Amino acid sequence: MSQEAVQENPMRKIRVGKVVVNIGLGKSGEAIERGKKVLEQVTGQSPTPTRAKRSVRDFGIHKGEPIGVMVTVRGSETTPLIEKLLTAREKKLQESCFDQRGSVSFGIREHIEVPGIRYDPAIGILGMNISVLLERPGFAVSRRSRRTSRVGRSHLVSRDEAMQYFKDNFGVTIQ
Repeated sequence: MSQEAVQENPMRKIRVGKVVVNIGLGKSGEAIERGKKVLEQVTGQSPTPTRAKRSVRDFGIHKGEPIGVMVTVRGSETTPLIEKLLTAREKKLQESCFDQRGSVSFGIREHIEVPGIRYDPAIGILGMNISVLLERPGFAVSRRSRRTSRVGRSHLVSRDEAMQYFKDNFGVTIQ
């Protein structure tokens, strides 16, 4: 076999599809504004509120009321954001952070652990959840509007491949 035939198939190359950063606040009003400021500082994008799915009388939450904020980051901005967020975790992730479909989810207890973010007494300290979706080229067939199709099982990103991707590209140690 020639050297060119041995090269890796470009359709098998793993990439970051999107990064979702979420802050669940559990109440609306001024807390939502503080959460928006934090996410804007961390991601550089304007966040959108997440709404309650149902009313919970004990917590004083009504259906449709904003109780959190989130941002979805796609494209070339994902890699520097992941680097920054993993630095807050000291580039260590648990094995349980990886699921069977190539997604990685982890949390940060205090937003001030993220490099470049300073403490502001008006905002306080907020934690956040981060979800990273890994995919391969061709995943758009499952999301397009016309002639949607399923992605084959062999083309999905496995848990081991996701772990290896984070080790190679971000220098993460998995515990």
